[in-house]
Amino acid sequence: MSLVLLDVADGAATITLNSPRNGNAIDLELAKELAAVLHRCESIANLRAIVVRGDGRVFCVGGDLVAIRDRRAGAAAYVRELLGHLHEAISTMARIPVPVLASVQGAAAGAGLALACACDLAIAAQSCRFVMAYTRVGLTPDGSSSWYLPRLIGARRALELSLLNRTLSAPDALQWGLVNEVVPDDALQSRTTQLVTELASGPGPAFAETKRLMRTSLQDDLETQMNKECDAICRALETREAAIGLDAFLAKRVPTFRD
Repeated sequence: MSLVLLDVADGAATITLNSPRNGNAIDLELAKELAAVLHRCESIANLRAIVVRGDGRVFCVGGDLVAIRDRRAGAAAYVRELLGHLHEAISTMARIPVPVLASVQGAAAGAGLALACACDLAIAAQSCRFVMAYTRVGLTPDGSSSWYLPRLIGARRALELSLLNRTLSAPDALQWGLVNEVVPDDALQSRTTQLVTELASGPGPAFAETKRLMRTSLQDDLETQMNKECDAICRALETREAAIGLDAFLAKRVPTFRD
């Protein structure tokens, strides 16, 4: 059985964590498959958006602590190998030139929360809960959470979640800036489909450049970033999508970027 499923339709890829019996906990095999699936996405022609979701009641409960504990003296070596694949997957999500949407239900804990944070956008079901939980078991953050969390919600709140293990409700997560939208539980799938359809119908080259700019802005100084902005918008002006968008704007109509 595949632990990570990939479905591609109408320019959108849906990546599903497929281990619902243990809350889609991330073990070595799941991490390997997730990295492999994301590499496959890099090579899909005309891909325009990605959804990351979990099968079953929860999005992802985090790392598989049973598998880690059972390694005993070999636990550190096991986790190092696991994180090599998980971090490769997260780096690929950042690098891939299409928007990545997390669709989160039930719970996102530990590395599951990290995975949701690493996506470009996140939508959550009303009943969802978010918790770091690492220090609760004497461990430290991984899966990019120590990089993304302070940038999403600020250093003090990131430390509050990490040191005090506060559990956030979905409305709290929305207020803090951890997710973009909260919907009723029974509307999560339909709203996810609506959002990914909207993303897949958008101006792909402009989305790619926008994603790249937003991510590099976290590292570069102001002048470097403004130079990158100048280069990017000039490249965008040479695309078919820009011509369509500008013509539609001047004609006072909604642009259609896909035939």
